[in-house]
Amino acid sequence: MRVLVTGAAGQLGRAVADRFEAAGDDVVRATHSSMPVEDRRVVDATLDAVHPDVVVHCAAMTNVDRCEEEPDAAEATNALGTEHVADAAARVGAHLLYVSTDYVFDGTAASPYRVSDECNPISVYGATKLAGERACPTGATIVRTAWVAGAHAPNFVTTVLELAERDGELRFVDDQRSTPTFCADLAPALVRLATDRRVGCFHVTNGGQASRYELARETVALAGGDPRRVVPIATADLFPPRLARRPAYSVLDNSAFVAAGYDPLPAWRDGLARLVSQLRVA
Repeated sequence: MRVLVTGAAGQLGRAVADRFEAAGDDVVRATHSSMPVEDRRVVDATLDAVHPDVVVHCAAMTNVDRCEEEPDAAEATNALGTEHVADAAARVGAHLLYVSTDYVFDGTAASPYRVSDECNPISVYGATKLAGERACPTGATIVRTAWVAGAHAPNFVTTVLELAERDGELRFVDDQRSTPTFCADLAPALVRLATDRRVGCFHVTNGGQASRYELARETVALAGGDPRRVVPIATADLFPPRLARRPAYSVLDNSAFVAAGYDPLPAWRDGLARLVSQLRVA
């Protein structure tokens, strides 16, 4: 199978491309420098030349606060960029898998969000990613995931490990709750969905849920540090305050993914332990 992966220089795109290659597929890795998704002409020319069977669209502007600062850039990448990729994929007959986010929800739920629940993003990032979902054709695969971390790019886990090398307490919010999800577990799930050309929207995360504080505490402990250094604070106490609002609760219900015949991803603590071990060796 010939596969084009956008955002292939990012942590998830790289993991997905590696996984396809390990399965023997012919993979074309599209990065921002080789195929800026906001440029329709480049996207069209690339897909015409590659003529993939499957496109996995991981490219996105994911810095939530930068999206708030630069809404036009976020719109160009996350919304219009996805429209460009979706249109070009449809024209060449490629199946599209689009990676979306838990931030399409407003965080007011008291139980995990189902795929059928109403979306109501509260940030530019969430709104532009939702617009990307709506640009996908009816035959596409849409995968919402949350709090992604991997070995190949800066992320929450790598930031915690870097901060833990310094002296003093580590302050993390205890009033934002979701499910940490790890590229090593998510990438194989995306490959299976794309290979099967499974149509529809699916929530795919590791199992369980945690706050940022709990995730940071567990990360420090797994790295051999003192978890008591990690101190819980409220989002309102962050200094400087963050530009973008985050959903207070964005745990995703993975039942549609499991009902489609796929095994649930491992618990987040299991995925975190493997990632921290990998990062410490590196």
